[in-house]
Amino acid sequence: MEPWNSTLESGFILVGILDGSGSPELLCATVTTLYMLALISNGLLLLVITVDARLHVPMYLLLRQLSLIDLLFTSVVTPNTVVDFLLRDNTISFEGCALQLFSAMTLGGAEDLLLAFMAYDRYVAICHPLNYMIFMSPKACRLMVAISWILASLSALGHTVYTMHFPFCMSQEIRHLLCEVPPLLKLACADTSQYELMVYVTGVIFLLLPLSAIVTSYSLILFTVLHMPSNEGRKKALVTCSSHLTVVGMFYGGATFMYVLPSSFHSPKQDNIISVFYTIVTPALNPLIYSLRNKEVIGAVRRVLGRHILPAHATV
Repeated sequence: MEPWNSTLESGFILVGILDGSGSPELLCATVTTLYMLALISNGLLLLVITVDARLHVPMYLLLRQLSLIDLLFTSVVTPNTVVDFLLRDNTISFEGCALQLFSAMTLGGAEDLLLAFMAYDRYVAICHPLNYMIFMSPKACRLMVAISWILASLSALGHTVYTMHFPFCMSQEIRHLLCEVPPLLKLACADTSQYELMVYVTGVIFLLLPLSAIVTSYSLILFTVLHMPSNEGRKKALVTCSSHLTVVGMFYGGATFMYVLPSSFHSPKQDNIISVFYTIVTPALNPLIYSLRNKEVIGAVRRVLGRHILPAHATV
């Protein structure tokens, strides 16, 4: 079969999870609801942390970055998926596919690194509280955020350029929710084995190394918490850390499946379900996981809403 780089003109066809569902209308409504939940919850968390000066500490500044990433991440995927389904038009241009690939990889990589830095923040706060503002100074916090974005964007740029340079001849159909490296490589009519190895190595570096750092941080935290004399302090530390670990488990599980496991473990249906989980479900749940179990965040939400909404309501 001849290579067809007429993709530059005709683009691709995204055959996502809605197209293969037995109840696509119900699934579309569910996806739309999750997206609205992600917009509201992450937007509110961004507003509260920005407005309330009491939350201007490293832990919540990193959480603000996580909310921003989640908000952008789900917006890269969900609106396009819903609109395509409603309009019955699943086409995406070659340039649009490249942009979506770059955006998703940048945001996913940034979240991956940021979660590791958040684990380090919790380690310092619990294991070295007296030196917390030394190790987690505003400058150090800004540096962590910058490293997350810069490394993720550089990696995403390299993968996007290299992936999209392949000639595609197998089909125009990407049997996936969005443009990602594994499903795109299945359409290439060139030898991609060496590049797949590079994708695997990058996945190990960007996923398993930060995950190892997270596991190490929380092992040290657990050891410290178990030796705390105060039951109240032990409970507070465990609640804070359990929220973070829940987020870590949801994100790393899906990303590791997509970018670390060999291609023999992949199928279009499984990949679609996994991608929905970490691009749509997780961004909607993350702010709820952090805020519902955090008294400081709940208090800040009440203060901000009371300041900006309740006075206006009272004058009606």
